[in-house]
Amino acid sequence: MSIAETAGTPAETTDGVTQDDLDLADTVVRELFMLIRQVKRSTERHRPEMIVDMAGYHVLAYLKVEGPQRAGEMAAAFHSDPSTISRQVSALVKSGLVERRADPGDGRASLLAATDEGVRVIETERHRRARVIASVLGSWSPGDRDALTELLARFLDDYQSFENQGES
Repeated sequence: MSIAETAGTPAETTDGVTQDDLDLADTVVRELFMLIRQVKRSTERHRPEMIVDMAGYHVLAYLKVEGPQRAGEMAAAFHSDPSTISRQVSALVKSGLVERRADPGDGRASLLAATDEGVRVIETERHRRARVIASVLGSWSPGDRDALTELLARFLDDYQSFENQGES
C-alpha cells in the first residue's frame, strides 16, 4: 500500500487517474460484459428459431438503419476484415435477407441492402427484445427507468467523444 493510500488519499497515476477510478472502471466493464452476456443468452433462449446468428443480425440491422452500403464501408464500420463481412453477407444473401444492388455511382460496384424479409426479421427481433426488457424493468419506478436511460446515453456519448479525441 502506498503512503498516499495509507493517509486516506487515493494514489494518482501519471495521467491523474486514481486507483479508485481504475477500480470503478473495472467494475463498470465487468458489469457491462455480464449484461451483454446475459442479453445474448436471453436472445438464444427466447428465440430458438434463430434465422440468423448474432453476427449476421448485426450486419442486417446495420443495413436496415444505415441503408444500402458497399461491403468495404461495412467492414470499416464494423472494424472487421472485408473477408469476414463477405462471409456474413453471403449467408444473408443466400437466406434472402440481403440483396445486392447496382451502385448508381459506380457500375462496377454493388450495394448491399436489407430485403423486405430482412427488415421483417429485424423488426420481429427488436419487438421480442423490447418485450423482454420491458418485463425486466416492469417493477422499476418510472424515475429509475428514466435515470437508467439517461445515464446509459450519457455514458455512450462521453465514450464516443473520448474515442473521437484520439482520432483527431
